[in-house]
Amino acid sequence: MKVVTLAAGLAVGYVLGTRAGREKYEQIVAGARRASSHPRVVQAQEKAKEFVGTGTDAVTQKLASVNPEPTTTDLSDTAVPRPPRRKPVVTTPDVGTTPLV
Repeated sequence: MKVVTLAAGLAVGYVLGTRAGREKYEQIVAGARRASSHPRVVQAQEKAKEFVGTGTDAVTQKLASVNPEPTTTDLSDTAVPRPPRRKPVVTTPDVGTTPLV
């Protein structure tokens, strides 16, 4: 899906940014219409719509069969203990060393 969006964005950018004029624009539009009405593209669109539609129904049915009566648990009153804080590590410079300049 990201590739299709990228391709559409590139096409729109090309159309808006081109200086070739109306003729080139009409060629691009005609090519896009031919591509969108191609039988393989139409079939892929229908298959994707069917997959997305049945996929959500299948997930919903699966969840309903696993837990037929969902219950909610209110955790707002539950106190969660915090881990203890660490003491910061303090380092002291070595005595007798000369700094590098």
